[in-house]
Amino acid sequence: MTSFAFHLDYTDPTSRARLGRFETPHGVVETPIFMPVGTRGTVKGIWPDELREMGAKMILANTYHLALRPGESVVKDLGGLHAFMNWQGPILTDSGGYQVFSLAELRQMDRDRVVFKSHVDGSMFDLTPARAVQIQEDLGADVIMCLDECPPHDAPAEKMQAAVDRTTRWAALCRDAQKRPDQALFGILQGGTDQAMRERSAEGLLPLDFPGYAIGGLSVGEAPADMYSTLDFTVPLLPEHKPRYLMGVGRPIDIIEAVLRGVDMFDCVMPTRNARNATAFTSHGLVKMRNLRYQRDTRPLDANCNCPTCQQFSRGYLRHLFQVEEMLGAQALTVHNLAYYQQVMRDLRAAIKSNSAQEFRLDHLARMTADP
Repeated sequence: MTSFAFHLDYTDPTSRARLGRFETPHGVVETPIFMPVGTRGTVKGIWPDELREMGAKMILANTYHLALRPGESVVKDLGGLHAFMNWQGPILTDSGGYQVFSLAELRQMDRDRVVFKSHVDGSMFDLTPARAVQIQEDLGADVIMCLDECPPHDAPAEKMQAAVDRTTRWAALCRDAQKRPDQALFGILQGGTDQAMRERSAEGLLPLDFPGYAIGGLSVGEAPADMYSTLDFTVPLLPEHKPRYLMGVGRPIDIIEAVLRGVDMFDCVMPTRNARNATAFTSHGLVKMRNLRYQRDTRPLDANCNCPTCQQFSRGYLRHLFQVEEMLGAQALTVHNLAYYQQVMRDLRAAIKSNSAQEFRLDHLARMTADP
């Protein structure tokens, strides 16, 4: 993969937190990084220019959803995802593997494939490892993911092992199906919170020598403490000089905890979904905008934030927008939440550089107990 390189620049001596640079055909991203989620080819409620201005460098889109609408051939004919979305930075596409978990009632799976009943029109959508790669090659993302099975965290031991082994088998098929040299194909470790299963997954995937590895199957219902302990024994299994991606995580504190354990890349719908539901992340905790206490509140959403929302609008006005169901409310909170996540990542990178990542974590926890 000559178009890609990962440079490990620094590791905090007080933790496993690390600084890196991930080179892709559409630019270099500094890690650790948070990727806003644009499932259907858009980060909901926000323009590409706004993402760039807040410091987002890489975004995520979804294979399953884009294959259903508008179809990968349409995206390809319109110039690929970068032209389609007017986003010239790096893009990562998920394989559809998470939908194996989230749409379990709409799919059937066997050794070779997963067949979905489309949530759009009820038609059958057949996804094999080779098909998942072909769709992602047509979409044209920089980083593409192997098709995997994401089991529930409390799946019985025999089903967890079957998912691990199926994920390994499908990863080899994905690697064999890949044709484009300008896309980095990442393998995905599964295994829930079981150490033996995570080790089994790593033993199967590492010989395939992917340019990067993801940790799947977390943030799917397990307690945060269980997620952290799983990362404690899973991250050391991964190659040191390749990017490590924790899929679908999550709250800022979860990201910080994972970074201190050596993870480099993150994505989650939480900042955008919470924004649409009138909840803001701030430097002093969650602010639920529909609360009556904010009706006459003249303060900005977050006095420590320089985003357009915090510079222009009061909490009282933002609450009003949600009370009368004006779309600007969701848009304004989306801008703020994503800007807040990017600021957390910038501050976290600075803390790693100054050997103070542990202090950063403690300060974040202390501030989250304050009255927002």
